Amino acid sequence: MKIFGRPRRRLWVPLLAVAVLLAGAGGWVVYQNEYDLREERVVVTGGKQPLQGVLARPTGGRGPYGLVVFVHGDGPTDATHDTFYRPLWEAMAKAGYATLSWDKPGVNNAPGNWLDQSIQDRADETLAAIRWAKSQAGIDPDRIGLWGASQAGWVMPRAARQSPDVRFLIAVAPAVNWLQQGRYNLLAELRERHASPEETAAAVARSDRDLAALKASSTFEQYRAAGGDTEGLTPERWAFNKRNHSSDATEDLAALRVPVQLVLGGRDVNVDSDDTEAGYRRLVTAPGLLRVLRFPDSTHNMVPKDVEDSELRSTLLAVAAPRSLFTPGYLDGMRDFLASLDHRSPDHRKG
Repeated sequence: MKIFGRPRRRLWVPLLAVAVLLAGAGGWVVYQNEYDLREERVVVTGGKQPLQGVLARPTGGRGPYGLVVFVHGDGPTDATHDTFYRPLWEAMAKAGYATLSWDKPGVNNAPGNWLDQSIQDRADETLAAIRWAKSQAGIDPDRIGLWGASQAGWVMPRAARQSPDVRFLIAVAPAVNWLQQGRYNLLAELRERHASPEETAAAVARSDRDLAALKASSTFEQYRAAGGDTEGLTPERWAFNKRNHSSDATEDLAALRVPVQLVLGGRDVNVDSDDTEAGYRRLVTAPGLLRVLRFPDSTHNMVPKDVEDSELRSTLLAVAAPRSLFTPGYLDGMRDFLASLDHRSPDHRKG
């Protein structure tokens, strides 16, 4: 209560200090959200429908640049993933690589609907983007590869198997089998919230009923009429799950003949990192192709567990220091992998 009795003039000191701090923080935020990139909005043609994209080139060095085509995970993702991709693009630019990403169909008024897609549709879309990119000025058509997270783990091996234009893969937190990943995710989330044995048994039973309905190709209406849990579930999402639930990357991974960087987090509740690593090591057997980068304290998003669990901390980092949002070593790992692939002549390696 004593503060209200202080002379009014003395309040100017802390108020002025706060104003200076806020002004400085604003400048810092602007600085932290500026990236060493040349971004260009593009329309990618040649596929089923035009794609609204962003092509980001390095600002330094000399082209032609290699290219990393971004393959999204699940959900209605835009080209920058709400700016989450930009630190990655910058890290890749430091290795002399441009990046290409696009709004998923239906996102930001883009044509189509991503929920209408199968894994093969997504692979076709990716390969159409590569064909388009090969004709763009300043892009090296012989150094194009894919980066993708989560659901992209089924898309990228399929695309690489179907086209020699894919020269490398960076697979972040992928799974091999869709159904096995779903069961792991269910049980991991139940463990995280310390569910009782009864609650766990009930959740597994519901999951089994859902799977039986998917395997029977039940319509959404049939699923709902049979007592299925439709909370938060739309007919479009049910159709998407029905179309893709049998996805398995085993055959496509076994056919890979390009370098693969596998990136995994030890605190991932979406994907069983141990099972994924074992599967990749079993299937990608050509000498020297597979490189595994593991971060013990990373979540599915390659963010430290304590950061992801704190909404305040993750929000502050995302706004004020977005590069620091990721697990230490992750961005460097992307850059180093790409640099290791670059066999151009010395006068081009700084591109």
